[in-house]
Amino acid sequence: MTEKVDSRKLQKTEIQVTGMTCTSCAVTIEKGLQDTPGVEKAFVNLASEKAYIEYDPSQTGLATIKKTISDLGYGTATRKSIFPISGMTCASCVARVEQALAGVPGVVLANVNLASEKATVEYVAGVGFADLKRAVAEAGYELGPEAQTLEDVGIAARRETKILRDRFIVAAVLAGAIMVLMLAPSFVGKPYLLWALATPVQFWAGWRFYRGAWGALKHRTADMNTLIAVGTSAAYLYSVVALLFPALFAGAGIMVELYFDTSAMIIALILLGRFLEARARGQTSDAIKKLIGIQPRTALVIRDGQEVAVPVDDVQVGDLILVRPGERVPVDGVVAEGYSSIDESMITGESIPVEKKTGDEVVGATINKTGSFKFKATKVGKDTTLAQIIRLVEEAQGSKAPIQRLADIIASYFVPIVIGIATVTFVVWYFLGPSPSLTFAFLNFVAVLIIACPCALGLATPTAIMVGTGKGAENGVLIRSAESLERAHQVTTVLLDKTGTLTRGEPKVTDIVAVPPLSQEEVLQLAASAEYGSEHPLGEAILKAASEKKLELSPARDFNAIPGYGVAVSIKEREVLLGNLRLMKDRGLSLNGLEKQANRLWEEGKTVMFLGADSQVMGIIALADTVKPGAKEVVKELKRMGIEPVMITGDNRRTAEAIAHEIGIDRILAEVLPDYKAQEVKKLQAEGKVVAMVGDGINDAPALAQADVGIAIGTGTDIAVETGDIVLISGDLSGIVTAISLSRRTIRTIRQNLFWAFAYNTVLIPVAAGVLFLFFGKSGVPAGARFILGDYGFLNPILAAVAMAASSLTVVLNSLRLRRFRPAKIGS
Repeated sequence: MTEKVDSRKLQKTEIQVTGMTCTSCAVTIEKGLQDTPGVEKAFVNLASEKAYIEYDPSQTGLATIKKTISDLGYGTATRKSIFPISGMTCASCVARVEQALAGVPGVVLANVNLASEKATVEYVAGVGFADLKRAVAEAGYELGPEAQTLEDVGIAARRETKILRDRFIVAAVLAGAIMVLMLAPSFVGKPYLLWALATPVQFWAGWRFYRGAWGALKHRTADMNTLIAVGTSAAYLYSVVALLFPALFAGAGIMVELYFDTSAMIIALILLGRFLEARARGQTSDAIKKLIGIQPRTALVIRDGQEVAVPVDDVQVGDLILVRPGERVPVDGVVAEGYSSIDESMITGESIPVEKKTGDEVVGATINKTGSFKFKATKVGKDTTLAQIIRLVEEAQGSKAPIQRLADIIASYFVPIVIGIATVTFVVWYFLGPSPSLTFAFLNFVAVLIIACPCALGLATPTAIMVGTGKGAENGVLIRSAESLERAHQVTTVLLDKTGTLTRGEPKVTDIVAVPPLSQEEVLQLAASAEYGSEHPLGEAILKAASEKKLELSPARDFNAIPGYGVAVSIKEREVLLGNLRLMKDRGLSLNGLEKQANRLWEEGKTVMFLGADSQVMGIIALADTVKPGAKEVVKELKRMGIEPVMITGDNRRTAEAIAHEIGIDRILAEVLPDYKAQEVKKLQAEGKVVAMVGDGINDAPALAQADVGIAIGTGTDIAVETGDIVLISGDLSGIVTAISLSRRTIRTIRQNLFWAFAYNTVLIPVAAGVLFLFFGKSGVPAGARFILGDYGFLNPILAAVAMAASSLTVVLNSLRLRRFRPAKIGS
């Protein structure tokens, strides 16, 4: 008997699928989805490129469905947006907003960052802003619209900081007046004046705490606002009842006390802490602000032969733009006319200006140092390199590191536990404490609620991640996620691809050996003809050498690229082979006594290509690649950091050893075909190593994906390399050292923050509960500590508020120390 599924509990969605080419693709995805637990129905339409799915949200979610499609080898077209969130105060708030957003049908993933007060939401087509805003509002918070321009970033945060400042000032003035009146001699109406002054502090300045607590209560949970609202309300309402109905206390033999000063001062101090924290948190995004600030406002566009100044937002792809000395390049493009040197340090971290000539790429927001030039715009608006960098950094800052999971789990239970501790504290001191037991019980109850600080737990990781990823971007290192930043500190082995990573990837022809009757020019002419149209670096070098000698190429047919071996073509009705020794041996070609010359060239570290035709080798072409500047110094620094550098290449071992010896690498993986690089990464991981793979992000994509950390070398304006966890914008290898060093510093800062947050709560909550009474109850507190602990070891609730505010601020300020991070001076 089959159980019937209640269709009313199922959710329906449609997802745009990319990468399908035929019906079998659709069938494969359909079957994969149907086999996913929780998916009841799945239909994939090849024509519309959409998957229509019904699933049980209690068993699976869109993130799992997306992963299923990805694991099958296809993609999903989802949108990712960043929205400002207001009203959050602690880690519990983060969890509730994430839960609210994740509950919106069509949302794949939601990450909320307390430090930046932003939500990064990934969702499918059909999800509207109104749906997300409604869900967040029901949770007790406010979702702002997605920033449409770079200038929109931070406006909401500045507005929130101003509100906090204004409310703190009012609360501080009124609380100060209350404190003075509490010390003044009694006069008629004094208690009512205290009440009048405390009320606006409680319900106007402190309204945000009530609003947050109510939002939490509606969802049957509690957060930092709950603790503050309950604690200050207890002090305020106790005082109101004592003022209006003193007989209730007198009849029970209890001395009447008013605590308007306590409730008002606690709110004022917490608002001060929030204000200072908000200002400090604003500094964690300084890197983003700097990037936004360097965006030019206008561009000098040439239209109909006239120079016209237009807003940079109005620049179109294909526009011809003039840039004078000292001006910033407005958008990305290619130099069409002129010559200059450009300071790209704000994008790549490289301080030396880069020479630019016709045909070279220029990057928006960089500074033209010398001559004037004209260029054609190729990327504008959100497609520019600068906009991509800002987007990637924001997404990284909005992501969560695995180390944060422990803090999130603890934070989810933290507030209910604190309320429980406070309640037990009240009961114990009321029934077992010394006289006046109600006063002690009440003050300790309030102190426990106020001193507990889940804020520090919630801010420990994201503030450090924000500063760390920002510092990376400042130094030309794009870290794509918090998880990548965390993993990088564990790296024990760096696997470096040779061509294009350790070397320039631009080999030159250095030697030509010809077998008579062919001449050297004829060997080069045949090789160049075979490589005509090739995009391989070795082929391009041969073509360049033939071009320099002005050799006329012969037409080639039946071109066949043999990965890892070489090429085979037909020239003048005979088969010509150009490739490595293995290709010659596999095809059974005679080497014509060229082994000695080949060995000599290999020993010199050169790449040797054999030219074969008519069943024999007709000649040898040797090419040499030059090592990138600084490669040797980077390898030396990695060793100093305790990291093993390993070189991987498809070249023969002798060539690889020559390059490795030059730069100081001891371990070499040579003659590795492109398809097997990922297997070599797996072998290193099987040895227990944490592997960072450094490659070009295209040919090395599988290896980069397999590695624990994939570090892709950026090329020009193409910095959004999807396969890299970390992207080195300038291609400078020192970025490897910078990324790992920055990761180590960031994780160390996070651990310090978490230690402080845990230690603070572990030590001070028992103190607030009155545990020190056990030590000082009879003998009394030493005179120097009575200001803090009173006569018997009880913590004043007002000082508890000071400690709570200081706790959050300490975590943020510790994270801001990361702004002093400077990359190692390699080679200096």
